[in-house]
Amino acid sequence: MAVLAFDLGAGSGRALLGRLTDSRITAEEIHRFPNDPVAVGGRLHWDILRLYHEIKQGMLIAGRRGEDIRGIGIDSWAVDYGLLDASGELLGNPYHYRDSRTDGMMERLFEKVGADEIFARTGIQFLPFNTIYQLLAMKEADHPALREARRFLMIPDLIRYFLTGEAANEFTNATTTQLYNPVKGDWDDRLLEAIGIPRGWFGPVLMPGAAAGELRGSVQSELGLGPIRVVAVAEHDTGSAVAAVPAESDSFAYLSCGTWSLLGTEVPQPVLTEEARELNFTNEGGVFGTYRLLKNIMGLWILEECRRTWKREGREVSHAELLARAEAAKPFAALIDPDDPSFLPPGGMPERVRAYATRTGQAAPETDGAITRCVLESLALKYRHILEQTERLSGRKFDKLHMVGGGIQNKLLCQWTANAIGRPVWAGPAEGSAIGNLAVQWIASGDLADIREARKVIRDSFPVTVYEPEPGSAAAWEEAYGRCAALWGSCAAG
Repeated sequence: MAVLAFDLGAGSGRALLGRLTDSRITAEEIHRFPNDPVAVGGRLHWDILRLYHEIKQGMLIAGRRGEDIRGIGIDSWAVDYGLLDASGELLGNPYHYRDSRTDGMMERLFEKVGADEIFARTGIQFLPFNTIYQLLAMKEADHPALREARRFLMIPDLIRYFLTGEAANEFTNATTTQLYNPVKGDWDDRLLEAIGIPRGWFGPVLMPGAAAGELRGSVQSELGLGPIRVVAVAEHDTGSAVAAVPAESDSFAYLSCGTWSLLGTEVPQPVLTEEARELNFTNEGGVFGTYRLLKNIMGLWILEECRRTWKREGREVSHAELLARAEAAKPFAALIDPDDPSFLPPGGMPERVRAYATRTGQAAPETDGAITRCVLESLALKYRHILEQTERLSGRKFDKLHMVGGGIQNKLLCQWTANAIGRPVWAGPAEGSAIGNLAVQWIASGDLADIREARKVIRDSFPVTVYEPEPGSAAAWEEAYGRCAALWGSCAAG
């Protein structure tokens, strides 16, 4: 059975054609396209109509090949959204989560609702770009779209609406808004009232695997396709990536590595303890009755922004060459906190890395190899920090770390992560989000029985590379981890 998975990342999107034959999955990328933010009028937006156009191109490619497509699923990054008016028209381009309009909004909300209460109601990590602060920013600015808005849809919800004409919110993405209450299993009226947003904008929440309509007639005519069903998969891309973790048991630790790094474990109920709030962990919706207890880490965004700066300066370096230079650079010469707020905005990243080192009394890395090594070593050490916190909060011990996503193609990061945590890293599959998207569609259709069977089939279908800690490396990594205390606050104590 062939199904299409559209996986939208913060830098690019892709269409994968998946087939399930004799308990084996094959996944073929048939279309890839850029997803560049658009800066205009001092604001940063997503080009949502271009994304919709590219998704239709992927469907056209599949149709022209004569593929019998039985289903479509869409996953994307979290927190961003569009608003529809009473006639179903989109009210402007969705804002990009890195837009500066949310500056100070978290503190403004705390004047109305305390952080303790917000976490107790949502279980979600405090990040300045969460949807709740984006909507509050619109309210504080008296944005004219608020007067016309009648419906709130997140990015995959919005594209599903374009395709099917049916508006519904999906669970894994809804939980990332910091407006969804996992205890009551619905949107949180108290928080919506606090930011002055009508409850009526927020519709029923579909669970992963739920039917979400079929292609509307106009889309069928335009593309020459039939009434293909659209499935609400785990529409937050991390939710799909975790669904694709080829774990052998229900207790495992994962690292979804890409623009963002998300490290945690799967739990049956959200962890809403005071310690979880103090450590700023999050409880995002997962597949089939689970939650993802995890921490967001800045990820490879920092390195990719460095590469963009070097390219603009006329020094385009391949990934392979950059990693070779990093491996040759001096170990642990400088370390950063990847989650320092200075690394959140785009632009000028090499200078920000140097400035952080100088500010914290370290020698600033000057070459691209030294900067790359600094970023990758710092990420690996941060992964250890968060893994140990995950164990503490979940009451579990993990003998290995499953690593999925595009970041596993960075073999240096995989090896240094194994060195830093002192345990094996099992890396694969690379296209975790898209494969999890496919798997949920097959569970929905009955072709796979449940998530356990899906993970076994994924394990049997895609290679996993095991990285063992390098002999003799433990002491140096332990010393570097100890240095993190001054940067991250009691890091060495775990």
